[in-house]
Amino acid sequence: MTDKQPILLVRQIEELRNQVAAWKSEGLRVSLVPTMGALHDGHASLVKLALKDADRVVVSLFVNPKQFNDRTDLANYPRTEDADRDRLEDLGAHMLYAPVREEIYPEGFATSVVVEGPAIPLEGAHRPGHFAGVATVVCKLFNQVQPHSAVFGEKDFQQLAVLRRMVRDLDMAVEIIGGKTIREKDGLALSSRNERLSDDDRKKAAGLSQAMTNAVDAIEGGADIAGTLNRTQASILEAGFEKIDYLALVGAEDLQPMDERDRDGRLVAAAFLGGVRLIDNMPVKGPRR
Repeated sequence: MTDKQPILLVRQIEELRNQVAAWKSEGLRVSLVPTMGALHDGHASLVKLALKDADRVVVSLFVNPKQFNDRTDLANYPRTEDADRDRLEDLGAHMLYAPVREEIYPEGFATSVVVEGPAIPLEGAHRPGHFAGVATVVCKLFNQVQPHSAVFGEKDFQQLAVLRRMVRDLDMAVEIIGGKTIREKDGLALSSRNERLSDDDRKKAAGLSQAMTNAVDAIEGGADIAGTLNRTQASILEAGFEKIDYLALVGAEDLQPMDERDRDGRLVAAAFLGGVRLIDNMPVKGPRR
């Protein structure tokens, strides 16, 4: 039985680039999994997907201040680097890139990547500047790591659409791979934010995915979309959620609202429970001709 290979912990761009260049010189394919840490089974599934795609996997860990529009949310975001490193080593990842803030945003940093189109509605409307922060840091990571591919979860479906648009528009030589949403047994989508739920709120949280599942079944069964969304909002609030930022059926490609099920769509939602903002999304199949 062979011992597991220790994971490389890298914090500086120069060391990162030297190691990736060495791998590439051997003809090895490199994949990147960007994260903000507090890793759970959803992240693990993305690492496993990257390991299937590439010979070497770099997992980045950086809590990006530019994608938070609430300082309290940033301060409360869980930080568990030691546990994350152990988990990544067990999974077989090859490098943990955990840069200090100055490696990402050096003094005088004054550039932002702004994506329009899919970044404008939904999260973009409720969290001004969020996707500029996401696009900027991911663009930086792509330039620093220069991977052949990068893996992101469908749980953040709009983010995935925004990054695909950025890569397409800017001719980036990175293949974007989407990983399916991983859920708890009761249907709650895995998220680092779930750790901030009280025990009581954690029990209520499954009400979001349960209401959404019922809505998908109804819409695919031919139910009126507007009426179904209204009933679903009521169900989410009855489950104990305090506020709903949005609940919408949007096109799977353009994220624009759909009044009728004439193509594949996505049911998307964001709601607050115990002060914690949870998001979720589910595919809605269009009519098959």
